[in-house]
Amino acid sequence: MPLPTDEKLIALSQDLLKQFDTIFGLHPGFRPAHAKGILLTGTFRPTPAAATLTRAPHMNRESTPVWVRFSDATGLPLIPDPNPNAVPKGCAIRFHLAERVHTDIISHSANGFPARNGQEFLEFLRALAASDPTKIAGSPLEAFLGSHPKTLAFVQLPKPAPSSFAREQFFGITAMRFTNKDGQSRHGRYRIVPEAGVDHLSDAAAAAKGENYLFDELAERIAKGPVTLRVVVQLPNEGDKVNDATEQWPDDRTQMDLGVIALTAAVPNNAHEQQWTIFDPIPRVDGIDPSDDPLIELRAAVYLISGRRRRAAGASTAAH
Repeated sequence: MPLPTDEKLIALSQDLLKQFDTIFGLHPGFRPAHAKGILLTGTFRPTPAAATLTRAPHMNRESTPVWVRFSDATGLPLIPDPNPNAVPKGCAIRFHLAERVHTDIISHSANGFPARNGQEFLEFLRALAASDPTKIAGSPLEAFLGSHPKTLAFVQLPKPAPSSFAREQFFGITAMRFTNKDGQSRHGRYRIVPEAGVDHLSDAAAAAKGENYLFDELAERIAKGPVTLRVVVQLPNEGDKVNDATEQWPDDRTQMDLGVIALTAAVPNNAHEQQWTIFDPIPRVDGIDPSDDPLIELRAAVYLISGRRRRAAGASTAAH
């Protein structure tokens, strides 16, 4: 995918990457956020209802190969899984539509995002970098949160550690616009729901876990059988904002089940493939378009710039 031509967007993307580097340090070959992860391979099978929402190819054929990357938060490749900063967990999905043709879903385990747009997110990161998390009083972070109630609400969301990547629910950060074969369009936000059920640990139980407990547990689980996840879209009601990632839609909104992902194994040459794969927040497929949320193009630019940097690093370090 090409870099956008908007110079302001490129400059803001680079400023955001610099801020991540300031907070987490430089780790060549790894993502600036969600650095620690694993890629799994499997298959997506849509429900009959999926075709009524979108004409996108993977929602209208019997099955599509997928990759799924589960990850811990932060840009630290060796962050312990139970570390409170390792949440929200990440889940990125790639649908392999044809040779070198794909579309992605990017989600995390918190229902929302701390900023409405890129400039606001940059100011939040700068306040974070300039503050001591053990002494919030009087800090730039306290001042920012005091003047940005939606960021404060996101920071205060419960973010418990899951017992397994296969027992966590994930939320698409921004809304998409889905169009079916009849030309009817509806907005919606993805949710990735584990068929095994959501299961979180208490703080004490998480603290007692090993540094790589999620990755170890996932390897044991997938050796026994497929890890299955449902791809769901939450549909807004009239009047719900579809271009603001800080706005949660109420839980009573319709949730449409689009299909199931069955993951069967780790992707071979995992560290290299993680380093090389650049997920894309823009769907770039007929039948699914981005909403006009200002975060989408910015996130796509950040992912692309950081992905090219990651590839260039040629790191041989394992991504786990």
